[in-house]
Amino acid sequence: MRVGLAALVLAAIASGCAQGGAGDEVTPAGGQQPLDAPPARALDSYASRLGAAHAARVAAAHRWGLAQAPLSAPPPPARKPRIRTREGFEVTGHRRLNLPPVFTTVPTRDKVVFLTIDDGAEKDPAFLRMMSDLDVPYTAFLSGYLVKDDPRYFRRMQARGVALNNHTLHHPRLPSLSYRQQKREICGMQRYLAKRFGTRPALFRPSYGSYDRTTLRAAKACGIAYVPLWNQEVFPDRWEYREGDRRLRPGDIVLTHFRGREQWKGSMADMIRRFLNEVRSEGFAVGRLEDYL
Repeated sequence: MRVGLAALVLAAIASGCAQGGAGDEVTPAGGQQPLDAPPARALDSYASRLGAAHAARVAAAHRWGLAQAPLSAPPPPARKPRIRTREGFEVTGHRRLNLPPVFTTVPTRDKVVFLTIDDGAEKDPAFLRMMSDLDVPYTAFLSGYLVKDDPRYFRRMQARGVALNNHTLHHPRLPSLSYRQQKREICGMQRYLAKRFGTRPALFRPSYGSYDRTTLRAAKACGIAYVPLWNQEVFPDRWEYREGDRRLRPGDIVLTHFRGREQWKGSMADMIRRFLNEVRSEGFAVGRLEDYL
């Protein structure tokens, strides 16, 4: 779309120049452009870069077996949407205690969805290559006990611009734990991420999506600002929907996991193919969740 826009701009510039009559002054003496002339070379360079990027995405889509190249996400919003807790997901005193919002969809008119990947069990190098080749953003929520055997895998991911967020140290069902125990799981993962990856994220996803007021109090004490859950979940062989109409909405958060053939009917690359083909067929792009928060 951007390529087409740049091409139209260039065409308009060329058309304007061609329409100059025999007596029109197109350039001053010496053949130089007037100071207010459009920056044609800059636009041409911009269009060329966009064209090359699009061609690379089309080639990558073909290489990875996609039906079509993924759509490019729109620019991040200048004004971030206000995030509120989804109705029915509140805990007692949620607003009074100023607890982090729990949400499944980001309020936006942009036709984007957000891919989030949990835990860290599968460390598939083909997945990293695929996502890099296709230039598709995603957000990781990691559990410490699954990361520690190969932190380099997630450093490679982080080096490519992926945000590494908190999914507890040991993946327990948090509401069964005391405040102190929950805080140890969440703050402990904050410290682990800071030590291994140099980041203390503001995003936290409770294991199994299970939480209570104690969970949110502990999360807030650990520096968490947002608790994104999900509205759909994707697997290599199927989709699961929270809503009864089984369709994507602008701003929906989609969950999947770092899993392989031992746990799934397919690989992570198979899962991404299913995800991207479905998203593209419905006219959605994949955005970066952190750009909207």
